[in-house]
Amino acid sequence: MEPKVIVIVGPTCSGKTSLAILLAEKLNSEIISADSRQIYKYLDIGTAKPDKEQLEKVKHHFISILEPGETYNVSRFENDALYIIQSLSGKEKIPIVAGGSGLYIKALIDGIFDVADADGELRNEFLEKRRLYGNDFLYDELKIVDPESVSKMLPQNWKRIMRALEVFYRTGKPIGVHHREQMRETNINFVQFGLRWDRQILYNYIEQRADEMISNGLIEETKSLIEKYDRRLNSLNTVGYKEIIAYLNNEITLERAVELIKRNTRRFAKRQLTWFRADERITWFDVKSQEDLENIADEIACKENIR
Repeated sequence: MEPKVIVIVGPTCSGKTSLAILLAEKLNSEIISADSRQIYKYLDIGTAKPDKEQLEKVKHHFISILEPGETYNVSRFENDALYIIQSLSGKEKIPIVAGGSGLYIKALIDGIFDVADADGELRNEFLEKRRLYGNDFLYDELKIVDPESVSKMLPQNWKRIMRALEVFYRTGKPIGVHHREQMRETNINFVQFGLRWDRQILYNYIEQRADEMISNGLIEETKSLIEKYDRRLNSLNTVGYKEIIAYLNNEITLERAVELIKRNTRRFAKRQLTWFRADERITWFDVKSQEDLENIADEIACKENIR
């Protein structure tokens, strides 16, 4: 019988970690974190990592395994996570994937197209075009050579537009064609569940979490990070840290930094929901309170004879 993997998705603050822990305890299993920032050491408060007690309850993979300056990408996650899934399945455990990084989850379930290193000359050419003529110029160029991809983008998505142009001019085929040709096939049965909240309730949780991050030491954590590492690191280009860095640079007040953390987290949650709603394979649970998670865990554990 093909291995089964439970995948828990949803926006930030929706209770994915709590639900995953409840499930892992019921199923005697382990959690694979699909969060592109919790993978880094020392980024604890700002990424809302599972706390010490939670980590002791259930084994988590991909939590605090890299230095903030190390590079990690979706292709590596795909390969590393598949290895752990096979290992857990060999022990007759049902792996539980939980996280809000939609691209990581898509890569794990469907595979991801990974072209060779970008062409530096082409990249510089497109950057120069953007400098001279703006985003709309690149957008119109992609519209001609790859109308399928451009239909899913806006002119301000200039990095994605450049990437699609690079792939087309290097290979002669649109990036979407490469995706379809290289879809990975596995014998794994991924069963996806999503947590859906009333928007205002979710936003209230987001604002509450932001205040708690400040009171729990986010400013001190950020200070420690930028004293030890370059503040321009990609790992620190994250909601929570980038606003506090701006405050520490005397660019904005602390009050404004907190306002921006709340606003940017709300926007991030909205983008996450848009991403996950596009996947019709996800079974959604409407959540009204944190107390609902126990019942949801029971229901998932019983679904399709999982228990």
